[in-house]
Amino acid sequence: TVLARKYRPQHFSDVIGQDHVTRTLKNALEQGRIAHGYIFSGHRGIGKTTVARILAMALNCRSAEQPVAEPCGVCDSCVEIREGRAVDVIEIDAATNRGIDEIRELREAARYRPARDRYKIYILDEAHQITDAAFNALLKTLEEPPGHIVFMMATTQPEDIPQTIRSRCQHFSFHAVKFDDIVGQLRSVAEQEQVQADDDAIAMLAEAGDGSMRDALSIMDQAIACCGARLSGEDIRQLVGTVASETLEHMMGAVQRNSSEDMLRLVDKLVTEGQSPTHFARQMARFMRNALVAKVAGQDSALLQISSDERARVGRVAEMFSEEDLARFLQILLRTHSELGYKQEQRFHLELGLLKLVHAQRLLPLEQLLSAQPAVAVR
Repeated sequence: TVLARKYRPQHFSDVIGQDHVTRTLKNALEQGRIAHGYIFSGHRGIGKTTVARILAMALNCRSAEQPVAEPCGVCDSCVEIREGRAVDVIEIDAATNRGIDEIRELREAARYRPARDRYKIYILDEAHQITDAAFNALLKTLEEPPGHIVFMMATTQPEDIPQTIRSRCQHFSFHAVKFDDIVGQLRSVAEQEQVQADDDAIAMLAEAGDGSMRDALSIMDQAIACCGARLSGEDIRQLVGTVASETLEHMMGAVQRNSSEDMLRLVDKLVTEGQSPTHFARQMARFMRNALVAKVAGQDSALLQISSDERARVGRVAEMFSEEDLARFLQILLRTHSELGYKQEQRFHLELGLLKLVHAQRLLPLEQLLSAQPAVAVR
């Protein structure tokens, strides 16, 4: 079993980084305030469908005569929901079952009572893919549902769900998982899997996850398959195709020295090694953003979701330049990254963008030029 499924949370208390959602749902279950429609929205791989399944288990758990705040995980209902074979918990991929005919069938089936459990629960994944006509067919059922029906919709794009649907459901917005939370979970998984991963490797996995616990675990799974029970930062770097932070720091050193030749040599080395210009430009922009934050708020700021080694590097770069320079560099890199997305000869555009960084320091602010001009008398 892949790590993302093997370590999928089975209780609200196991869910990482979504305390505002799990706390509200547990309180609602304890108070008997059960809604007939829920919308779970947010970034990919952060627990929307997982929370929907845990909520389904809590509603139908047989450890008590009524819904419980935490499912027991061992009764028949909990086991069947966890294994995806519960008769009364129907998971629907709304990306493929998005038409009005499928929703009409769902609406007809919803009229009948559950076969065995307390509630008949429909979990609609990627709910924003449902067509407008299909949503309209669902409106009446959502507005006046039978008492035994609960709808749960998971989506990455809640703005695409009609307001008429959203107003009939409780909407929970999930947050991207914090860097430190992902690091802690990865350490725990590594210990349980008896994998030795150094701090740099764990930090790089967490950063590659980009706020998604599932993505980080998937990359970790791939790394274990590739490198075995010992993971180093260099292994992860090669696996995900990122450039060493040391190289990014060298590039900013070339900018400080106004050395166009050094910059071009570094780019040539990266391209020769097979680095993607688009991927590198994105990584460089992230590095520059972190350097700007370090300049404004300090390298120990909570705004920096990076490893301690990376903090030291962006701190050193921040000391080289002014805040205005760093903001200008970030703007140039973001423009370069957007241009690489649809241009031919990507290497040339990357070289041009990085040379602009070298030249940007030579530019004088307009205010300085104007203040240097002698005042002209107006007649």
